[in-house]
Amino acid sequence: MGFYFRRSLNLGPFRVNLSRGGVGWSVGGRGFRTGRSGRGRKYTTVSIPGTGMGYRTSSRGCLLALAAVPAAIGGAFLWRTLA
Repeated sequence: MGFYFRRSLNLGPFRVNLSRGGVGWSVGGRGFRTGRSGRGRKYTTVSIPGTGMGYRTSSRGCLLALAAVPAAIGGAFLWRTLA
């Protein structure tokens, strides 16, 4: 895994990301965010805040991320129960 550089400016639910690849943007809050990378790729991120678990998909699988939410919540519940 290599080094990376990223800076972001938060403007409420809107975020501007500055990276080597260019300027990207995203919108959303804790647990769900969608946007466009600095290289122009669309993405959607679904996560469970506080667990470090999440799922990120490219433009082709954005709807798949919504289907992954119940599975991620079940996994987080099981992980916290066993810990």
